[in-house]
Amino acid sequence: MRRLPIPEDVTGYEVDPDVRQELQSLPKGLADDVAKNLVMVAKLIDEDPEQAYAYSRVALRLASRVAAVREAAGFAAYANEKYSEALAEFRAARRMTGSAELWPVMADCERGLGRPEKALDMAGEPEVQRLDKAGQVEMRLVAAGARRDMGQLDAAIVTLQSPELASNSVQPWTARLRYAYADALLEAGREDEAREWFAKTVESDKEHTTNASDRLAELDGVEFVDAFDEDEDEDEVGENEQLVAEARIDESDESDESDAEDVAEAEKADGTEYYDPDDEEYEGDDDADDDADDDVAAKPALDQPLFVAPEQAEAQAADEGEEPEAGKA
Repeated sequence: MRRLPIPEDVTGYEVDPDVRQELQSLPKGLADDVAKNLVMVAKLIDEDPEQAYAYSRVALRLASRVAAVREAAGFAAYANEKYSEALAEFRAARRMTGSAELWPVMADCERGLGRPEKALDMAGEPEVQRLDKAGQVEMRLVAAGARRDMGQLDAAIVTLQSPELASNSVQPWTARLRYAYADALLEAGREDEAREWFAKTVESDKEHTTNASDRLAELDGVEFVDAFDEDEDEDEVGENEQLVAEARIDESDESDESDAEDVAEAEKADGTEYYDPDDEEYEGDDDADDDADDDVAAKPALDQPLFVAPEQAEAQAADEGEEPEAGKA
């Protein structure tokens, strides 16, 4: 059986008293293993649902007859949008406990499976009356979502209009209820009302469970600048500068090659060798000290012209009072 690693910080894990009582039916060692896997499901289900699902499968193989395990497996599957599997696990847990607590999430699984009509039927079942206030609000949210799935936007808005929505008291469900109402109003084109309810959502969303503040800013025409964009711009500028520098180097290389070609053509035309101070052929041989004088003589002095045309030689000789080579006997 595949087991997933349990971090050491789970040693002091906290398990719900009701769940711990359920696990008492298992041998102590097995109960501890199951409890640790359930704790990992709870810790990871929001930040890493896939890993949470993997832990839930381990717990399910260890203790499939424990209702808490079936419920945890259902929520892990639900978080990964495995709605058919989640619905099966929730139904199994409900049969074991007889509780209606999972009724709203079971109805939402029907929505996930593309059966909004079934979700609406469940919203009218007697089980809804057995739910506490939080469960009833959750059922109302699911029913409104089913209405929107069916294209009944006005009906969805009416479904969300309730004493819980109008209450000034802030409860754990208040932000989500107001957000759903504002979102439905916005989709219906009632922008002013939507803005009002997004603002009310922000007031009640102390835990920042919604993005109501962003939606409100969007309606007000406020744009946020992401700091990472500036970094990306700087990176782009740096890349552009590098490309320009590389282009300049390439141009320089091409220029050098062009100069070399011009020199070669001139040498071919004149039959004269041009001195290139960067040419390795003219560099002295460190190992041939005996030929150093010859090397020096072979190289023209840097303060003298590298090439003297015949006409220039005659003129220079005339200035110095010497006869040109051609005039000597």
